Amino acid sequence: MGYPHKITVFTPTYNRAYIIETLYRSLQRQTYRDFEWLVVDDGSADNTQELFEAWQKEDNFFPIRYYKQENGGKCRAMNRGLEMAQGELFFTVDSDDYLTDDALEKVVAWDAELPDKEHYCGFVGNRGTTPTETPNRLFDGGYLDGTALDRYTMVEPGKVLVDGERAFVFYTDVHRKYIYPEFPGEKFLTEAVTWDLMAYEGYKMRFYNDIIWVWEYKPDGLTKAGYKVFLDNPQGTGLFFRQKAKFLNYSLKDKLLLWYGYATDAMDRCTDRQIAEYIDMPLWLVPPVRWLHALVQIVRKKR
Repeated sequence: MGYPHKITVFTPTYNRAYIIETLYRSLQRQTYRDFEWLVVDDGSADNTQELFEAWQKEDNFFPIRYYKQENGGKCRAMNRGLEMAQGELFFTVDSDDYLTDDALEKVVAWDAELPDKEHYCGFVGNRGTTPTETPNRLFDGGYLDGTALDRYTMVEPGKVLVDGERAFVFYTDVHRKYIYPEFPGEKFLTEAVTWDLMAYEGYKMRFYNDIIWVWEYKPDGLTKAGYKVFLDNPQGTGLFFRQKAKFLNYSLKDKLLLWYGYATDAMDRCTDRQIAEYIDMPLWLVPPVRWLHALVQIVRKKR
């Protein structure tokens, strides 16, 4: 289908009025101009709405589309963004980060370079702590062709070739086939659930070294929340891990380690039946894991 814009820069946001202007100003500095900024506000209680009402009145070369919904978590906001997008390319950028001035120009150039687009779901740029510095590994040749699953397996002796935080850009038509599952009572699901499924079903991506996204640690970000955010969302977390085990063809040993880790983390939040269902684990195995975990805790306390 035809789209009014080449790129949708999509930003899900929640209570980030204090920092989102940095992203806005970086969009005003873009050297490529055929894009829209689509924002889904996931129920912010601060003055985010007032900011966008003011910015929409400014004389920008790109349209700003702002939508506010009831708080439901990032992936529900992502699904709404995919529904509303009017760009051929869908580029999700977090509200507490910003883009380099030539980020969208590079994205369009990468799109033009792809030899057979029907086999690709998109491409991946680098993230940096500044426009010129990144903690991520750089690979030879400028780019690598692979899949999202290669983030786990694309290795040379002693190192992972595609590590760290990256900037994913998707073809909107493809991404709309892979919306994010929504679980009642849960508000977090790693985006890797859909990325990995695209890879498993044959879609490739092209990975680039170029930094197009600048980020920094925020005390109220998901990095700070750490693994707790996974524990508080056991269905989504279980889906991610059981997909990964299937897609990467885990051995029995790897499955047992996965089941033990998930079950011991989830046992205070879930019943045995829920644990078995969420991680695709034999139900009869959950009670022995509980007993083993209790024994391990006793031994640790005696040391």
